[in-house]
Amino acid sequence: MSPIILIVEDEKDLLTTLDYNLEREGYRTRTAATGAEALAQAFLDPAPDLILLDLMLPDLPGTEVCRRLRADERTRDVPVMMVTAKGSEIDRVVGFEIGADDYVVKPFSLRELLLRVRALLRRARTVAEEGDELIFGRLRVDPPGHRVWVDDDEKMLTALEFRLLTTFHARRGRVQTRETLLSDVWGYQADVTTRTVDTHVKRLREKLGDAGAYVETVRGVGYRFRARPDEVGE
Repeated sequence: MSPIILIVEDEKDLLTTLDYNLEREGYRTRTAATGAEALAQAFLDPAPDLILLDLMLPDLPGTEVCRRLRADERTRDVPVMMVTAKGSEIDRVVGFEIGADDYVVKPFSLRELLLRVRALLRRARTVAEEGDELIFGRLRVDPPGHRVWVDDDEKMLTALEFRLLTTFHARRGRVQTRETLLSDVWGYQADVTTRTVDTHVKRLREKLGDAGAYVETVRGVGYRFRARPDEVGE
């Protein structure tokens, strides 16, 4: 069955263009022109496989829509691509902080948007197909359930923080440059700077508490997830 994409956009012409081109690519689509409509469409069964979300909507800001999507179990793991005219670095950082998986600034190339849609859906499928829980010292990660615990205390991570953590874990013991993380975690040509990586690593460490020490800074290069849990404190 083809993936379902929910398009949330209040510009009628752009909504029509996106709807037409996504359907031509073989996707099933749903559309919404307000935040309230977006939430109603997102909570239908089955949930969409991806949401294209405008930030400037007539009723609710797109940031609030994203927060509500991430707070609800039905849509917590649905990839969200923000599509907006707000293109400053701080806007992008805020978008990623509240749970966006990608961020596209208007005006955009339709071809690039379709490439990003494919990349985001592929990445979501990879996470869904991953195996059982990952255990590393005090850290326990459930990839299919998108859940993380330190000891028995569950930590609430955004979709991007979760992807950052699982990428680090998969490459434990190996140094990851900021540029590599931008490419592999943020995805296809992410339009953010390497400072964004530092911001997210800092927040990830803070959320993990003592287990944040598993991620170490390699000065002048990037970051390394420790090869063994007992390396902490050596």
